[in-house]
Amino acid sequence: MTISYRAGGIDDLEAVMNVMARAFDPAFGEAWNRAQCLGIMALPDVVLCVAEADESIVGFALSRMLVDDAELLLLAVDPKRRGCGIGGGLIGQAVAWSRARGAARLLLEMRDGNKAGILYRTCGFGRIGRRPDYYRGADGTHYDALTLALALGETIG
Repeated sequence: MTISYRAGGIDDLEAVMNVMARAFDPAFGEAWNRAQCLGIMALPDVVLCVAEADESIVGFALSRMLVDDAELLLLAVDPKRRGCGIGGGLIGQAVAWSRARGAARLLLEMRDGNKAGILYRTCGFGRIGRRPDYYRGADGTHYDALTLALALGETIG
């Protein structure tokens, strides 16, 4: 399977929403809705990167600049395509984009206990904070968010 990466746009939103629906368990309240995605994508210094295989979008990363840091807002890979290096490739694309804009760090927040933490640690991210009760699940349960950072002078795994 050959994976290619490219800048995405509004025309890719339907496919991105489909990947997000498959990738994020609704029990945890982590997925964004269409209006949230459209709103952030309209802002300056926001980039959508999509991963394609067999002419279909199989993953994406949404990032933005925040003064001298960059933030990885969303990262998702179709569950059927996990374990093929797509997530690491998308992180690599976000790192390259962030470095090109002069960011000192790439930040992200994830739910405590999210299995994606393994990927982030492998790529060199370390925990710098915790936000209690940040996510609210479908049943009303609250989950902490962990704030992770990658210094952009480092190389990723």
